[in-house]
Amino acid sequence: MNEELRAGPRFLPKWYSIAQVAQMLGFGLSKTKMLVATGELRSLKDGKHRRILPEWVDEYIERRVKEGAA
Repeated sequence: MNEELRAGPRFLPKWYSIAQVAQMLGFGLSKTKMLVATGELRSLKDGKHRRILPEWVDEYIERRVKEGAA
């Protein structure tokens, strides 16, 4: 039987935690928290947790690339 069929469908998260974004960007947790605190990386509060939409991660990366090219 196909491995994917046994494991079931894979879903992409609709939003990420700060720790997940830190890992995705290759940053430390404290640096990522600072980006959120300063507003450089958009986030929203969901109960007692901060969440970051995938498009906000993409916006941050695009902005950094443009700044680096300038």
